[in-house]
Amino acid sequence: MDHKQEHAAPANPGLTAGLLGIARNLLGLIINRIELASLELSEIGGNLIKFLTLFTLAAIALWFAVAFWTALAVYLAWDSWGWKVLIAFGVFFTVVTAAIIGYAYTILRQGKLSLPATMAELRKDRDALL
Repeated sequence: MDHKQEHAAPANPGLTAGLLGIARNLLGLIINRIELASLELSEIGGNLIKFLTLFTLAAIALWFAVAFWTALAVYLAWDSWGWKVLIAFGVFFTVVTAAIIGYAYTILRQGKLSLPATMAELRKDRDALL
């Protein structure tokens, strides 16, 4: 009986050491994924700030350009078209706005502001664990 107890005692520390090793590896994997996600988020954040700044400046410049060119076109076309020139500009700018919104929506659908590397690694981890 003492012989069986001697063999049983070393099995528990081996099992415990194995479980601790798995837990340590799993914790390392989780920390690695968090670091990857934070790196990608910081990169996306920096690019998003640049994009929003440039977009805002471009939008302001565009509004001034549109306002001045529209005022000039209305002034020049008023004698021949009258109030119909305002309808033409309204339709034109509505179509342009719809096109811009559609383009922005396709950019978002393509996932340009997502975390592709992190999500791919998390999918690999999930598949390996399950």
